[in-house]
Amino acid sequence: MTTEPKALMVHICGRVQGVGFRYWTQSEAKKLGLSGWVRNGSDGSVTARIAGPEQAVSTMLQRFKEGPQAASVSSVTSEAVDGDQPADGFNIVS
Repeated sequence: MTTEPKALMVHICGRVQGVGFRYWTQSEAKKLGLSGWVRNGSDGSVTARIAGPEQAVSTMLQRFKEGPQAASVSSVTSEAVDGDQPADGFNIVS
């Protein structure tokens, strides 16, 4: 198991707005010790930037595929991004 830092930009589609997805993401990310942010997209999607140890990032990526109970996730895509963001917690942004 590697602990190398990793950062991803993640795009989640489906019924992911109006179901508490951003608050769920913030809670799950904090449990995993990740930093970053989450926001609603204008197209009904949710976008998140997650950063932290590779195993925690991989775990969060898997959790995105399920989402909170009221969500219905149809797709999750991600791409690696520069991981040099300061670790200042996990925020919900607009």
